[in-house]
Amino acid sequence: MTRQAPRTRLSVPIAIAAGIALAFLVLPLGALALRAPWPKLPGLLASPPVLEALGLSLLTGLISTVLCLVFGIPLAMLLAQSAGWAVVPRRLLRTAITVPLVLPPVVGGIALLLLLGRRGIIGQFFAQAGLGIPYTTGAVVLAQTFVAMPFLVFAVEGALGSADRRTEAAAATLGANRWEVFRLVTVPLVAPGIAAGAVLCFTRALGEFGATITFAGSLPGVTRTLPIASYLALQTDPEAAIALALLLLVVSVAVLLALRDRWLPGVRS
Repeated sequence: MTRQAPRTRLSVPIAIAAGIALAFLVLPLGALALRAPWPKLPGLLASPPVLEALGLSLLTGLISTVLCLVFGIPLAMLLAQSAGWAVVPRRLLRTAITVPLVLPPVVGGIALLLLLGRRGIIGQFFAQAGLGIPYTTGAVVLAQTFVAMPFLVFAVEGALGSADRRTEAAAATLGANRWEVFRLVTVPLVAPGIAAGAVLCFTRALGEFGATITFAGSLPGVTRTLPIASYLALQTDPEAAIALALLLLVVSVAVLLALRDRWLPGVRS
């Protein structure tokens, strides 16, 4: 029987600092809940502009999550395989995947605009063919995918790193080709990581603001997602802005409670 190490009490200065840090993280969210117009909340959330923004956010979030799954899982497998590469290529690959996580979202939107805008490096060719990407619903999906894909990649890479990969080798020796090994062995093997990454992708896409408003703008019913609607409402209708912010908060908390320590080891119930 393994004996646990005795727990030591925190010193008073550390406990005070920890309490201040916790208060700094929790009190703003508590203020949002306290100032929410609860009696008017059903009516605010049921208004046509809010439902329109909610529907658009859910649709684009789902599409961007699917794109992250289609392209992010192979990228995660490449990242996991890069452990045997030379140091420089491996670090460059990991850096390229990590940059969208630390990059200011507005900078990401500008980068997408310079690449896919009407005068962008690639976008100019689409524009010549009569296909404009910026300020469309497709631009919202691309912006969300850009900022959300790293969450899926790192979740799946972590699952691949902790999984017993000998099953894949056994399937290959029994005659399965690479696609069959991937579809029938690898995917079920890392399914919890894929599920966690997909949920995180969807949540990140649902809350995306900076890259979206820069690359896609704020056209009602076309590119105005929930975060953008909340920001605009803050200038004209603060109660509606609080209601939208509260809705996004509830979704985020629900996702964390659903995942807990089953798929996110750092989050305990």
